[in-house]
Amino acid sequence: MHKKYSAALLLSGFIASSLALGAGTDATTTQEELVRRTQELFDAVVPGNQEPWKKYYADDCLFADEKGRQMDKTKLLADISPMPKGYSGAIKVVNPASRIIGDTAILSYDCDETETVFGQHLTARYHGTDTWLRRNGTWQIVASQTMRYYEDPAIGRSDPAKFPEFSGVYELAEGQTRKVFAESGGLFVERKGKREQLFPESSDIFFRKGVEGRILFRTGNDGKVDALIDRRNNEDIIWQKETS
Repeated sequence: MHKKYSAALLLSGFIASSLALGAGTDATTTQEELVRRTQELFDAVVPGNQEPWKKYYADDCLFADEKGRQMDKTKLLADISPMPKGYSGAIKVVNPASRIIGDTAILSYDCDETETVFGQHLTARYHGTDTWLRRNGTWQIVASQTMRYYEDPAIGRSDPAKFPEFSGVYELAEGQTRKVFAESGGLFVERKGKREQLFPESSDIFFRKGVEGRILFRTGNDGKVDALIDRRNNEDIIWQKETS
């Protein structure tokens, strides 16, 4: 009787598993499977294939892209269209990490993008985090957010003859100053003992490596530099140049 009972349980489990597979349900998932599905999504971007996006994104999903756009599934699908003529590219999922707990799975990963625009090659790096939820036996993405990694602009040409015009002490408020000076052919800014080199994006626009934003030097009506502008996200912090 015991052997017959065990056999009946095994048969019952096999039937249940078969029914689940026939219904397209996912009893469990793995990081490898989530990465495979995510890569399938990105492979569908260039041809504008919406089918994987319809399949793997829940109807009530929340999606935020690297541009800050907030989309539901309808808007997300409408954004998936073939790349225009003359454009091509690919997105590869790399450096995945996951947390899978019960019916919830979080996949975090980098995206390496390559794009060709009429023969000119571009690259970009993004980071994405997707929350997968198993409902009714099926894993789907309910929330997704993407950010783009910051990258310094290309170094342009500067005119060292202008460096003496930029040099001086700039004041933000009482006791809050920074010094700009030229040294060994380069331009530097120093505040409270911390020295950073200013790299030119153009002759009058500079940046600090690894720091988002730009440093600009403003010229007054008399043609002389009267302020340093610390521009971040299109907002300016103005440091007035001290007069001797």
